[in-house]
Amino acid sequence: MENSPLFNKFIEFMASFAEIKVVGALRDGFIMTTPFTIVGSVFLLLANLPFPGYNEMMVAKFGYEWAAPLYAVFGGTFNVLGIICCLCVAYKYTEAEGCNAIMASCLAFCTFVMVMPSTQAVGTEGVATEVIPKLWAGSNGIISGMLIAIYSGIVCCYCEKNHLGLKMPPSVPSGVTRAFEALTPGAILFTSAAVVFGVCKFAGDTTFPNLLFDMIQSPLQGVSDSVIGGTVFSLLQTVLFWAGIHGPNVVGGVMNPIMLANALENQALIEQGVNLASDPRAHTLTIQVFDVFMKPAGCGATVGLLISGWLFAKSEQVRAIIKLGTVPGIFNINEPIIFGLPIVFNPYMLVPFSLAMWAAMLITYFSISLGFMTPFGAVQVPWTTPTIISGLLLQGLPGAIVQIVIAAVSTIIYLPFMKAQDNAALKEEQEEAA
Repeated sequence: MENSPLFNKFIEFMASFAEIKVVGALRDGFIMTTPFTIVGSVFLLLANLPFPGYNEMMVAKFGYEWAAPLYAVFGGTFNVLGIICCLCVAYKYTEAEGCNAIMASCLAFCTFVMVMPSTQAVGTEGVATEVIPKLWAGSNGIISGMLIAIYSGIVCCYCEKNHLGLKMPPSVPSGVTRAFEALTPGAILFTSAAVVFGVCKFAGDTTFPNLLFDMIQSPLQGVSDSVIGGTVFSLLQTVLFWAGIHGPNVVGGVMNPIMLANALENQALIEQGVNLASDPRAHTLTIQVFDVFMKPAGCGATVGLLISGWLFAKSEQVRAIIKLGTVPGIFNINEPIIFGLPIVFNPYMLVPFSLAMWAAMLITYFSISLGFMTPFGAVQVPWTTPTIISGLLLQGLPGAIVQIVIAAVSTIIYLPFMKAQDNAALKEEQEEAA
């Protein structure tokens, strides 16, 4: 396969795609949101620990509103995630261009707020005005926030690099000069926001985030929440990684915001008192499925390679790499295996590397679809949380059982290919010894 002209062209295309500045900004900007989502998840988990009698005990000690401070932290992170993404993506794009990143972030934030709805329904008849609605500042506004961030970064960098703006005398402090340099990109961005807001309002009685949600984000969430979407997402990551391109970073930079939006929509249903297990609106494939259940020991579900290697490897080369990769693998870091065995451009490993992760996706998908696990809400755990522990934290005993099954299935998948790799290495060692 590595000599196939079509495959080589595909890899070249994806390598070029990964180097696009916009893609890098989306990837790096979304990574910057990790502290907000993880810490927010911890507080949400503390408010909903899956122990019998936990809520009753807390109510008895602190009253019915005992969890309000915890939900305040959750609301201050997940419910403004669209704004956080907008700020972070604009910052990373502008920083990579060597321009004034903090100013670009502030201008992007203001532009994003300008195109949002300025009213919010209250109850059945009331309407609050002059507000920033959390509906569009959160998960529903992720796509529009990111697009505005990229646009803002491009405008700010173009103006700064071409010195478009007020020219200040050399005696003026640099801080004042840089502030006045932002007048031109600010005027461009805010004028654009006014035009977009007006067109959306008077032509379609809608808003820019609402329009993008209906046209782009909602269809993407629908496609992502299917076996076909999960299969494409899984195979792209593993095939790219096998070809030496960091697949999770490339694909995740585009798809992780969609998967997170799926989880946040589930959380909104939970807050309405909906039972996700029986509600057709609940999303099955969320960020937790891809980060926790599809990647035990790392991308490619390499926990199966580690287990099969410990059980059956005989060559010194393979056993040494397995030993080296075990401790990082416990925390879902498998670069020592990917580049040490290696898996990259290894003809023995392409099939199991791709098949094991795809099988993990299918096992998790049908475990949720058939009711063994419930769809995930907003609670997340760090991706470095060891397998089984992460399953227990997210889903209790069913989550741990599903992860054990995934580990067993991935071991079965990797075993014959690991043996072929091991036999080749063992033969080479014997020839060298002879």
